[in-house]
Amino acid sequence: MDDISPFCGNYRHSLSSRCHSVLRRLLVLMVALLRTDVIALQVIGGNVTVEQGGTAILPCHVIDTNDDLTQISWQRRTREKPRNDNFLTILPREGVQFLNGGDDQFKYIGNFNDKNGTLQLSNVTLKDEGSYTCIFTFFPSGNQKTEIPLNLLVPPFTNIKENLPTLGTEEVLFATCTAAGSKPPAEVRWLTGALGDKVRTTTNSTQYDNGTTTTVSSLFAVPTREINGHQVQCVISGDSLTKEETLPFIIQVYFAPAEVKIRAISEDSFECLTEANPNAKFTWSRSGQSLLQSSVKVNGAELQLLSLSSDLNGLYQCEASNAYGRKHSQLYVHVASGACSAAWALFRVLVFLNVTGAAAWYFYKHGYLIRRPENTPDDDNTPDSDPLRASSAVDDPGPHDV
Repeated sequence: MDDISPFCGNYRHSLSSRCHSVLRRLLVLMVALLRTDVIALQVIGGNVTVEQGGTAILPCHVIDTNDDLTQISWQRRTREKPRNDNFLTILPREGVQFLNGGDDQFKYIGNFNDKNGTLQLSNVTLKDEGSYTCIFTFFPSGNQKTEIPLNLLVPPFTNIKENLPTLGTEEVLFATCTAAGSKPPAEVRWLTGALGDKVRTTTNSTQYDNGTTTTVSSLFAVPTREINGHQVQCVISGDSLTKEETLPFIIQVYFAPAEVKIRAISEDSFECLTEANPNAKFTWSRSGQSLLQSSVKVNGAELQLLSLSSDLNGLYQCEASNAYGRKHSQLYVHVASGACSAAWALFRVLVFLNVTGAAAWYFYKHGYLIRRPENTPDDDNTPDSDPLRASSAVDDPGPHDV
């Protein structure tokens, strides 16, 4: 810039000095204008985040330039293609050209004349995650570019798996709550409410090569009747979820039927009762004989005597069972001939138990039936030789509860 004598000549007077001064100012002004144009030109992009399976818009356009646009190019570095890959070019006349075969996932939604190179990427998967570079080629300023990171959100697959614990005194695993394959990792926690320190939780995570993470939270407790039936909640949250997901869970402690009792619903109807989890299935049978459909009616736990006759005499058994065991109780029915109904059985038992004659006569006159409750272990299927044997388990029958 100092050697400007060719423009002003080789004069040695004041005119020549003024010429050199003017030219220097012009050159400084031209350089300043060029620098202002370069600084003003901007390629606009941005970070893009999209949920897996969704559609991503990769924005790219130029502002503040009057240079001629000759070409728009796109490059990518993704999980599937970790090396820089030139995959698409947009020309003013030829339009969109894929360099390594077509790809229906991409659609050019910009406008070349508006210096807009925006792309649409549909059905985004983890293999598409990475960095995309938009390159504008101008004349005379050359290439201008911007990098657009594409991040994926992957919602987890969630579930609760029960461990089917049975009654015991040692701590065991009750259930696991899983948030599988999420990106970024999901948070998994339990809300145990009033159970407090009666339960304990642990959480661990496993990260995979594709960037997803599986988080598992486990629920531990001592399996007692006290905590059976309580409801807790597994709560799953994270950036990949639009809102927290809550999975309710009812704590179940499984056990075989407890003591079986037979309750009198009315003078001719009886109900078999027990506590079990899962609920017990009830089966009525008659020792040594089949149940006569014309004389009795069975509906689940209920037994109804349809007609009070001596044909009904005998030992009836109600068995309660589930997948964890079985127990039973027995009812002895004796219907005397005549109009005395079935109370004779009660009279015999009361006499055998040395109940006073007055009490025995009272129950006899009021026509009550008596049962002899007997809970037999699972491996004991042999009925007593004397169904009227006295037992400390015999309940004192009331007027409406035998």
